[in-house]
Amino acid sequence: LFELLPEGAFWSAVFETGGRIIFGYLLGLTVGAMLAVLAAKVSLLRDFFSPFMLTVKAVPVASFTILALFFLSSENLAILVTFLIALPIVYSNILTGIDSMDKRLVDMANLFRIAPHKKAVYIYFSQILPYFKTAASVSAGLSWKSGVAAELIVITTASIGEMLYQAKVELDSASLFAWTFVVILLSRLTEFVFVKLIDGAWHIVEKI
Repeated sequence: LFELLPEGAFWSAVFETGGRIIFGYLLGLTVGAMLAVLAAKVSLLRDFFSPFMLTVKAVPVASFTILALFFLSSENLAILVTFLIALPIVYSNILTGIDSMDKRLVDMANLFRIAPHKKAVYIYFSQILPYFKTAASVSAGLSWKSGVAAELIVITTASIGEMLYQAKVELDSASLFAWTFVVILLSRLTEFVFVKLIDGAWHIVEKI
């Protein structure tokens, strides 16, 4: 690992792969949250999304990657795969959070005519937030695993996946362990940063 650190190719692979995976991860968080809110409000949409989410959870990353090659370039595959991995996790967690909400608190807020923004913050967001944080935490690690796996399958140029492929071809176990450690570290860093950002955003919203 210390031999790899000074090399420009190392940092290029880290930033290229990191950019794609984080973009797909953020897209999964955003779209998953939006679809969960829509599904909670419209039962027809819940029935419509359900088989799609179950299918996405069950289909192997390798199958996603190979199928997506018909439509996307290898550089963009990690974004799609990461998005599809994060999407059902966020969707199901937030939907569970909405279903588990204490409806009596909503009735009480309506009875006492609490301001809409306060009702949204202290009743809706406060009860859904733990589920969203859990989804963000779990999907961060899975996003890195699946994104790098997709790059490895299609051998994306200047990526961590390509570096792992080279280590496999050359039977270079030292490089394999070094890059694996890098992926674990980046995965944990992504999880830590986004959970802290969610907590920070919540504290700001509470003060409004």
